[in-house]
Amino acid sequence: MDEDIFGKKDNSFNYQMLSRLKQDCNYFLGNGNRSERSLWAGSVDGQIAEMKSLWEQFSEDEKPEWLTYEEILDYEKKMKQDELKEEDK
Repeated sequence: MDEDIFGKKDNSFNYQMLSRLKQDCNYFLGNGNRSERSLWAGSVDGQIAEMKSLWEQFSEDEKPEWLTYEEILDYEKKMKQDELKEEDK
């Protein structure tokens, strides 16, 4: 992590990146028509893995209030829903 001028960890990039990844998920599930091309990571698995990795890098008191780990798991479930239906055929 980068440090700010006071020597404290600066997580601003990680917060911004996690927010971007969350927005991509919302777009994917909405107007993006479930196109993986709309995801930063290029795939559902990659997107969710990156979100989990970023989220886990925050200490307990730094974890974002606007995105819980359970919500990331919910995104994963929703985004893979059609994928699972295809496998059942």
